[in-house]
Amino acid sequence: MKVKEVIKVLEADGWYLARTRGSHRQYKHPSKSGTVTVSGKSSLEVPIGTLKNIWRQAQIEEDKI
Repeated sequence: MKVKEVIKVLEADGWYLARTRGSHRQYKHPSKSGTVTVSGKSSLEVPIGTLKNIWRQAQIEEDKI
């Protein structure tokens, strides 16, 4: 899954871009706690371990993607 696809899933779940620094984007949610950091150019593939960690932080079940 590419970075831009991950961002689309997060934004569809209600996450919004809180801040950026370089290629690191930090997202917040109005009702869920914590932040989710997505790094890399939008055309790059996200490693599977990083992807699973993003879903865990965002409290999104993998089977709903």
